[in-house]
Amino acid sequence: MAERVLVVDHLKLNYEGIFNVTELYQIVDTYLRDKGFDKKEVRNMEIIRPEGKYIEIELEPWKKITDYAKHVLKIRIRMLHVKEIKVQRENYTVKLNKGRVNITLDGFLETDYEHRWEQKPFYFFLRTMFDKFVYPGYTKQWEGILKENVYQLHSTLKTFLNLYRY
Repeated sequence: MAERVLVVDHLKLNYEGIFNVTELYQIVDTYLRDKGFDKKEVRNMEIIRPEGKYIEIELEPWKKITDYAKHVLKIRIRMLHVKEIKVQRENYTVKLNKGRVNITLDGFLETDYEHRWEQKPFYFFLRTMFDKFVYPGYTKQWEGILKENVYQLHSTLKTFLNLYRY
């Protein structure tokens, strides 16, 4: 079984106010595409309620670093009480959304995701020895890059949501 190491645990971003749902999707999608992640959508649901829409999106994008390790992000976006409003900007009217947004980011380093080192007990032993004595430098470097990507996505989303503050 592949080993998953939790590098970034529940990095949260909460926002309440005016935002644009489609632009939020596009910001995440553009960031993942620019960084070379392959997107995997686990859940995408929308429930219409009297107080507003409830939207929940869960993504697990991944990026292959080597044949042995890959980065896996877990992005959970929950939007509560989302209503469409019209805002007057300069000389034209813009349709935006109003509600609460809760974003949770996790980062995992997954090693031996192709299960090559688990076929025989001796291979498993060798993998353990390599992880402990040969690869710790590489592993720390991969974890640092993953942490940097997660925090950069967090700051990108935070900056985007703060654009709509009046």
